[in-house]
Amino acid sequence: MTPTDCDNIKAFILKTGRTVPYLSIVGFSGSGKTTLMERLIDELTRRGLRIGSIKHDSHGFEMDQPGKDSWRHKRAGAVVSMIASPHQIGMVRDVDRDHRLEELVGMLPDIDLVLAEGFKRGTHPKIEIYRPAANPEPVCRNDPHLLAVVSDAALDWGVPFYGLDEICALADFIEKRFSLRANDAIVCAGL
Repeated sequence: MTPTDCDNIKAFILKTGRTVPYLSIVGFSGSGKTTLMERLIDELTRRGLRIGSIKHDSHGFEMDQPGKDSWRHKRAGAVVSMIASPHQIGMVRDVDRDHRLEELVGMLPDIDLVLAEGFKRGTHPKIEIYRPAANPEPVCRNDPHLLAVVSDAALDWGVPFYGLDEICALADFIEKRFSLRANDAIVCAGL
């Protein structure tokens, strides 16, 4: 963590008086991580929570379209390139290493919970989506930070188990585990 990253996280904690809880959805490629993230974000947002998301891509990515102005700025040597509109802000920033999830969470203000896709390693809370037909070995079965497992097969890993369609129950578990205060009057949509 760089001194600037530490300062940003400390400033956020001092300003808000709290840290933002975060949780990784992990699993091998093709297991359904993105679909599970979409469904959880939809359900938790519907309940009134402000959800941030972070996607880990260890291979790198291009956020802007080649030839567009912000892409041209970045290619010209800008270490940070930002695009802003009345409805969105996007930023690409050069970094000297792969940041830990804990560091990235500190960069997201005004959020109730951050759901991350990926970040299999590390000492942060995780929920694994495991589909035996897609991958013979689980990612985090024996990880002490594994909170729950979601699967299309009955499993007993010593942590709570949820079927692929038990989004409401999983959202309830997450709310309780992280002491989140969603709108109690909202009944689960059963997505």
